Amino acid sequence: MIEGFTALYIFMLSAFTGYEVISRVPVILHTPMMSGSNFVHGIVLVGAIIAMGHAETGLEQFIGFIAVALAAGNAVGGYVATVRMLEMFKSSKKGEA
Repeated sequence: MIEGFTALYIFMLSAFTGYEVISRVPVILHTPMMSGSNFVHGIVLVGAIIAMGHAETGLEQFIGFIAVALAAGNAVGGYVATVRMLEMFKSSKKGEA
């Protein structure tokens, strides 16, 4: 039971810290910061897959599946934002090389 409270405490602390850090970043830096941290999204996905692999009960497997789905969506969203950001730097003139 103590492990559950510790995990909940760590989750709440990390959520609060993440919110405070991101809220202080200027809006213009959000997209470059996201594209520069795509590797973190991959690490989160691998961690979710490992956690799901260690799941024993049906509830743990369901929570693991949700974690993998959200982590995958987070990673894909980071790369989609990077592609859209890079599209802004392409030349609008088609005939010139």
